[in-house]
Amino acid sequence: MIRVLLFAHLKEQFNRQELIFPHQEITVRQLREELEKNYSLSSVSSIMIAVNEEFATDEEIIREGDVVALIPPVSGG
Repeated sequence: MIRVLLFAHLKEQFNRQELIFPHQEITVRQLREELEKNYSLSSVSSIMIAVNEEFATDEEIIREGDVVALIPPVSGG
C-alpha cells in the first residue's frame, strides 16, 4: 500500500487528505499516468511529487510503505 498525501487545491478537489494505492512498487511516472487516467488530473505534469519528504524524479521507484506527497504549483504575488 502506498499513501499519497494531497495538498492545496488537490485536497479540495478530491475532498480528502490522501489517496491509497494498492501497489507494492510503482515508478513516479506510472503514478502520474494513473492519476491522470483514473482521477482525471490533467495538470499532473506540473505537480511536484515527493517521496518520503524528498522531491522525486519520474524514474524513482515508490515502494510499499512509502509516503508520497502531491504538491501543486503555487502562485502568488
